[in-house]
Amino acid sequence: MKQPPVDPAPPPGLHRRPVMLLASSLIVLVCLSLVAVQIWQTMHSRAVQLQEAERASANLVNAVAQHAYDTIKETDTILVGLVDRMEHANGSPAELQHLHAFLAMRIEELPQLHGLFVYDAAGGWVVNSQPTLLKKQNNADREYFKFHREHAGRGAHVGPPIRSRSTGDWIITVSRRVNRPDGGFAGVVLATIDMQYFLRFYQGFDIGRSGAIFVALDNGIMLMRRPFDEKSLGRDISKLPLFRSYLPKVSQGTVVLTSGQDGVTRINSFRRMQQYPLVVSAALAQDEVLAEWRADAYLRGAVVGILVLVLALLGGRLLRQIRLRIEAEAELLRARHALEKLNQTLETLAMQDGLTGLANRRRFDVALSEEFSRASREASALALIMIDVDCFKQYNDIYGHAAGDECLRAIGKAVGKSPRRAGDVIARYGGEELAVLLPGTDVQGALVIAENIRLAIQRLRLTHAGNVGGLVTVSVGVDAFSPVTQGKRSLELIESADKALYQAKAEGRNRVCSRSALAARVG
Repeated sequence: MKQPPVDPAPPPGLHRRPVMLLASSLIVLVCLSLVAVQIWQTMHSRAVQLQEAERASANLVNAVAQHAYDTIKETDTILVGLVDRMEHANGSPAELQHLHAFLAMRIEELPQLHGLFVYDAAGGWVVNSQPTLLKKQNNADREYFKFHREHAGRGAHVGPPIRSRSTGDWIITVSRRVNRPDGGFAGVVLATIDMQYFLRFYQGFDIGRSGAIFVALDNGIMLMRRPFDEKSLGRDISKLPLFRSYLPKVSQGTVVLTSGQDGVTRINSFRRMQQYPLVVSAALAQDEVLAEWRADAYLRGAVVGILVLVLALLGGRLLRQIRLRIEAEAELLRARHALEKLNQTLETLAMQDGLTGLANRRRFDVALSEEFSRASREASALALIMIDVDCFKQYNDIYGHAAGDECLRAIGKAVGKSPRRAGDVIARYGGEELAVLLPGTDVQGALVIAENIRLAIQRLRLTHAGNVGGLVTVSVGVDAFSPVTQGKRSLELIESADKALYQAKAEGRNRVCSRSALAARVG
């Protein structure tokens, strides 16, 4: 039950160095943490900004693709009906006049249409949507005418951008082949779409100064582009990474590419249309997307930089104050340490029996209360051994009180050397009486320990002329609650063990008795 000795107070310098190092490290850590958090937030914000731009470009390309599909599909629907009429027409002037009126009406109804034309097998103009049908015109040299003359397919053909011969406007052509009853080539029906119709639609999107939207044929021929540039119309861009590396693998997606036309890096969303041989792309300039993020990052960086500088200055001042305070408190620390040492010594003395070195009655009472409460909560066992020196009054009368004290010291030492666990408590209960508290131990276990203690004291062979056998012996009483229940009290355990002790004395001393064994015997 001896308390560990208190270490002497270390020199103030030994405290000062760790504290100063800790404070310095803390200040540096806080500054670095602020910088690290700012860097992480900045990069995370950049990633979020780019993700939002990718979603915006993907939505934009879907809108552009849907618009292109709707425009061409509506136009192609007219051509399908026109092919059917031409393949079943008799070519009379009245029928052509009626067809001319129909085509002019369709032009008025659909704003995207620039013109509708029907050509014979030689490329001559048969009928069209113009107010006055021009004679002696021939389009046999146009790409779409050559395509249908050389290909027997009946599907729609979207041609490269060209200038209209009738108006000089840039147009996109959608055409279909007309066949004779025997399947031979009979001509072409053509719809021209005003490129300005697409460009006006594209102007409604906010794509920044360097954003771009384009529609191209799937072979890489540029049909239209915003920003509009006549030089780019009809340009072959099939060698660019979009057509060379991405479209062969996937029909749609979003990639970051540097434009081969203007060198601008863009977040590019693309989509290949399934119904028509077109590729649509919408791109946002990465620098413009990140412009707001960049300005915010500069502002936050400046704020964090100023904050770190202020923290560094305050930290330096704090370190100086800490150093001064440590020096001022050095004497107080030594005084406090001395006081703590004194308090620990007093506490040890207050809980220790001065004669035997065992725990005193006060320590025993505290331990009993604590262990009884714990055993009650956990429903575990708790045993108590009460030890009394036989005929100790006669020992004092024969050998004197000084010899009696030495006898108690020897007995206390023997009991203290008996094997025990960390939670066991050995105390001088009063006078020549000792107590051993055994948490988690039942009666049988306590009886074994008690018998070992009795034998250990007997082996001391201390002379006692006033006792039977001429040696110092002890009587031992044992009892245990197994388990301890809520209805029991610690005083009951003491009373029970004490009764067992008196029973041992009544039966002739130098023996171990337990209340449980006695109750069984009586029963």
